[in-house]
Amino acid sequence: MSQERKVQNACVIVLGDIGRSPRMQYHVQSLSENDFSVDFIGYVNSTPLEEIRRSPNVRIHALNPFPELELPNILKYLFKTVWQALGLLITLISIQKPKFILCQNPPAIPAVIVAYLYCLLARSKLIIDWHNYTYSILAIESPNSPVVRFAKQIESFFGARATNSFCVTKAMKENLQAEWNIRATVLYDRPPQQFQSISVVEKHNLFLRLGESIAAFRPATSSQHGEDVIESTAFTVKYRNGDVKLLDSRPGVLISSTSWTPDEDFSLLISALDQYERVAKEQPLHYPRLVCIITGKGPLKEKFSKIIESKPWQKVTVHMPWLENEDYPKLLASSDLGVCLHYSSSGLDLPMKVVDMFGSGLPVCAVDFDCIEELVKHEQNGFIFRDHQELADQIVHWFYDFPNNIALSNTKQNIQKHLKQFQSLRWTENWKNVALPIFRE
Repeated sequence: MSQERKVQNACVIVLGDIGRSPRMQYHVQSLSENDFSVDFIGYVNSTPLEEIRRSPNVRIHALNPFPELELPNILKYLFKTVWQALGLLITLISIQKPKFILCQNPPAIPAVIVAYLYCLLARSKLIIDWHNYTYSILAIESPNSPVVRFAKQIESFFGARATNSFCVTKAMKENLQAEWNIRATVLYDRPPQQFQSISVVEKHNLFLRLGESIAAFRPATSSQHGEDVIESTAFTVKYRNGDVKLLDSRPGVLISSTSWTPDEDFSLLISALDQYERVAKEQPLHYPRLVCIITGKGPLKEKFSKIIESKPWQKVTVHMPWLENEDYPKLLASSDLGVCLHYSSSGLDLPMKVVDMFGSGLPVCAVDFDCIEELVKHEQNGFIFRDHQELADQIVHWFYDFPNNIALSNTKQNIQKHLKQFQSLRWTENWKNVALPIFRE
């Protein structure tokens, strides 16, 4: 039986950066661990997971990026679509015939079209993993564009012709069924094992390493905290006997992860930090210095970097570091509060960054939209805010008399209890229960 399974070929398509597509990487890893031989097709702008790179069952096929050409936008979009379609089709022809193709959506154009046509000719099955809708993302900037209407028609037509579909929320499942008569299986994102709580020693070692490039992680003064201290950071000290402790007078760590795209309004966080700065300066004995870490790459990063650089903040420090894959989960587990500004163009998908934060034991302030309560339960595992004022209030409340706010102790204990429950179900177990039977069909 095992030998029979090993000859089953699968193909996974991401018409985007493989290294920044965690859910599809987890699919590939799980397929390879369950006796599938996987051809993984996409762009390789960021380093994929080590488990995928080293797996003998996975072959990564890097698509050639579209060359930068000085063309009008409509022509550039047209040529890029043709370029991507041809590159994807040539790659598909070059691999062994797969039992099925698992295709990420969005983008539907041209990924889902090419995948469907290939499956039609090769007699393979098409499975679509719905993360969001292509047309709703395009509608953010041009809601009345004919391109948006065309994308919606493409998604509905080809989506309905897939053999099976996965989606990320119950709300999306209901919408797919009601709008396009597409039956999808809800496969919630769950954190893989690397996103988990860590020890104080691991936090100390991380702060030491990151302190080489992030000034805010270094100790405030060069003096050690007593003769017995051999190492220190802005947050921790290590004693000669090997003990490591968190400092009572340490800064708070606020972290947000973003792809710097239009579906995340970072002006909300900047306005909230403005208010924290004002309150912290008015009551310096009650509020710590706040170190805000923003990770990720994307088109709007430069714009917001300039805005942040212009701020004369004294109690707030913002850093936008590039983190190695193994450091990001540890930094989440070493932070005190997470912020998620993803509001979903369709109102039907959930931010994976929150899943990662919960997996690391980190409570999150998340912006409100239609289905966010499928993931974030207000005052149970985090907080939901509607505007910058509510976000500011939540940050100010959380860091009052940090880290020893007695009034918050019951709230924090309740949140940690719910986060531990969330941590009990990981990607691997959930995938085996929900997805594997469908792939086995």
